[in-house]
Amino acid sequence: MGYKDSKMCFVNRIYRELSKNRYLYLMILPVLVYYGIFHYGPIYGLIIAFKDYSPMRGIWDSPWVGFKHFIDFINNPYFWRLIRNVLLINFYDIIFGFPAPIILALLINELPSGYFKRIIQTITYLPHFVSVVIIVGLMMDLLSREGLVNYLLESLGTEPIPFFNRPEFFRALYVSSGIWQNVGWNSIIYLAALSNIDPELYDAAACDGAGRWAQMRYITLPGIMPTISILFILRLGGLMTVGFEKVLLMYNPLTYETADVISTFIYRRGLLMADYSYTTAVGLINSVINFIILIIANYTVKKLGETSLW
Repeated sequence: MGYKDSKMCFVNRIYRELSKNRYLYLMILPVLVYYGIFHYGPIYGLIIAFKDYSPMRGIWDSPWVGFKHFIDFINNPYFWRLIRNVLLINFYDIIFGFPAPIILALLINELPSGYFKRIIQTITYLPHFVSVVIIVGLMMDLLSREGLVNYLLESLGTEPIPFFNRPEFFRALYVSSGIWQNVGWNSIIYLAALSNIDPELYDAAACDGAGRWAQMRYITLPGIMPTISILFILRLGGLMTVGFEKVLLMYNPLTYETADVISTFIYRRGLLMADYSYTTAVGLINSVINFIILIIANYTVKKLGETSLW
């Protein structure tokens, strides 16, 4: 078969596939269009990271400056503070936040009553649908000098604490509120993985004398380990990313020492000071580091014998 014939066969296979599953492809088309316009289209703008961009001149007519903005960011006196804050917030979130939905899913799975399970799931899901603005507003009300927490502290003879003005409290407030808001929602995928475990495995283990803890250790956890591995890799892929909106709502100049992260720095320098080229370079560095971490995490998990992304 010649090159022309093989090309025609390939085109015919593609045509048959599209015809056979046309409704499925139509369903996925809006998602592809969304990612094409809002995620892949803006990649073109990364070129301004290597230019001294001026809106009056446009992207192509702005002068090239090479790696000047990248070097300036690395030499910035706030560089290490930003990196430290991002890594520490994500480190605490991985240590405390990543296992939380797994533990919740395991606990819900052990409940004998289906009705009680649904009540617990509903209660834990609800905070996910509350706006971040409302979450932070509630925290500020509860933790203000006149709030409930300080009222209880004063009743115990303790001085009121300005939680949102003390840098040492920022990371704990950020991570703990994130766990409370998302633990129920993030447990859904683990509950789905638990539902795919063969019930006969539990029956066989019970016949062999295995208790609930032994069943959880030798059946439940290994059964959901591929799901845990995939989500852990994806979580490590965002190690250099911290939620911009929540930090912006929570921090103030008094807490910059522990609260200021790369995304908020980009906001102040890029939008408020209109330094577009510099902040594009900062964002590109951040994305490249995340991509490298994702590759390393995937390679490491694959070497350990667990499920990987590729």
